[in-house]
Amino acid sequence: MAIKKDWTKEERYRPYQEWDKMYLTLLQEKIADSKWRLGYHIQPKTGLLNDPNGFSFFNNQWHVFYQSYPMGAVHGVKSWYHLTSDNLVEWKEEGTKIFPDSLYDSHGVYSGTALPVSDKLFLAYTGNVRDAEWGRHSYQLGAWMDSLGVVQKIKSPLISEPPAGYTSEFRDPQVFRYNGGYLMTIGAQDESKKGKILTYQSSDLLTWQWSGELNFTDKEMGFMIECPNLLVTEKATLLIFCPQGLNPETCSYRNIYPNNYVIGDSYDYKSNKIINPTTLKNLDEGFDVYATQAFQAPDNRLLSISWVGLPETDYPTDQEDWAHCLSTVKELIIKEKKLYQRPVAEMKELRTGEGVDLNEKSDSFFETYTNQYELNLSFAPHSCGTITLCADKEQKQGLTVNFDSQRGKITIDRSKAGTIFGEEYGFIRSFSVEQKPLNLQIFVDSSIVEVFINKGERVATMRVFPETNQTGIHLNCEGTYQGKMWQIRKTNQ
Repeated sequence: MAIKKDWTKEERYRPYQEWDKMYLTLLQEKIADSKWRLGYHIQPKTGLLNDPNGFSFFNNQWHVFYQSYPMGAVHGVKSWYHLTSDNLVEWKEEGTKIFPDSLYDSHGVYSGTALPVSDKLFLAYTGNVRDAEWGRHSYQLGAWMDSLGVVQKIKSPLISEPPAGYTSEFRDPQVFRYNGGYLMTIGAQDESKKGKILTYQSSDLLTWQWSGELNFTDKEMGFMIECPNLLVTEKATLLIFCPQGLNPETCSYRNIYPNNYVIGDSYDYKSNKIINPTTLKNLDEGFDVYATQAFQAPDNRLLSISWVGLPETDYPTDQEDWAHCLSTVKELIIKEKKLYQRPVAEMKELRTGEGVDLNEKSDSFFETYTNQYELNLSFAPHSCGTITLCADKEQKQGLTVNFDSQRGKITIDRSKAGTIFGEEYGFIRSFSVEQKPLNLQIFVDSSIVEVFINKGERVATMRVFPETNQTGIHLNCEGTYQGKMWQIRKTNQ
């Protein structure tokens, strides 16, 4: 059976049960030969992965779902795929848990969140429905998952239509406890085609009253806002969201759509306002982060996970009928209204052995033999140089990270990192960091690189698709440095 390359609308929205059972088996066999499959990041078994959903802690385990279209690397009729973990770094696949099989989600189970309630996990999500003229109808839906992983959908929508004055671009509910009840944020578009975040409140999770628009900025937020996450803590309030069509003068970005955030002193429920918010900031300085989902865990850590992929963008693995992955889990720390994103401490559990010390030669090449490692580098003040990851021995190919700690500048270039893609959005990302001794913590996993700068002051995440001979690290530095590298053990089967 030939694997399909060109997809019609009828194929993309064909019910799962109408596909030949051998199709997925053949797809898995094809994907197994990919040189870009990941060792320790969440990736789709087949087809397309996008937004992380339902990130939560329930029944003494960590849970995450993601939007899935298993039939190919296209945006077809979506479902929710489920994974569990005991430590945030090793994930067990639990299979598809929410199918597009009801009157209110027949054309896709879209994004949402999860909340533990007593002995069950409450799931809130958007159901996508298309009418005969292909017009969109969005429903905010609910379901319950028990401790055995059995999901039961709530028959009636939680919210059956957007409020007056808003379009059907109305999705991605986030539900959390607040002030003895529950709050919901939803991404929306008003009738003047401007992006908004709407809020609702409930006392029982089933009946919801609209509270109005969340006030967090006086700037226009493009034509649509997706994936809002409002985290209200005792010390600060953090809002993470994805504005589509944002004016780059409001917050400079080069990806098709950014993933942004603001930090406020607090959230005022009566006025539905974030108090004293910062200006809009980019959550990630790299090429591919979107749809980040975050929540406050029982141990009070703020944890996040992101889709590493972008809407309306083609990736090299599309031709292999799989696409995208999730980031590692990060801990979010707010200090003096600054956001720091750090790898969760549990990532150390994936290191193998004692690690290898890197020498202080100004020009060095290290052969890793496999692009699956963690690299820590600390540079003296006023250092500058270039790190080339996924480098070949001739040092002509690789992902370059140019740094200048004296000027406080980082520039990342993926134009020679392997198979080229995303040309229309450029190959270079440059950003500023504080002028001080520079620390880099870098995670490489076959076709994804995550760079943490100065203990999470900045983060840059990107997909790269190197050739099989690109497994080295080239380091050229003016100034002294200390470094260590650990191979990371494989967690994916």
